[in-house]
Amino acid sequence: MLSLKEILTDIAAAIVDHPDDVVVLEQEENNEVTLTLSVHADDMGMVIGRHGRIAKAIRSVMKAAAGNCGKKVNVDIKD
Repeated sequence: MLSLKEILTDIAAAIVDHPDDVVVLEQEENNEVTLTLSVHADDMGMVIGRHGRIAKAIRSVMKAAAGNCGKKVNVDIKD
């Protein structure tokens, strides 16, 4: 099974123009995982989307994936 970090990396790499610049940092405490997503400056708009719709969708998918693992997840997008 893929880790939450790998899932987020794959999702972000699929929607940006510079997939080599996608970096995900993972911090885990107890049952809660915090993932920090960093992308190339030119790709920030693609990850956030209009009115934050893409970012919201990414967070929803990650919460569903974390639910299968029995964890809680927070996704932060770094400027």
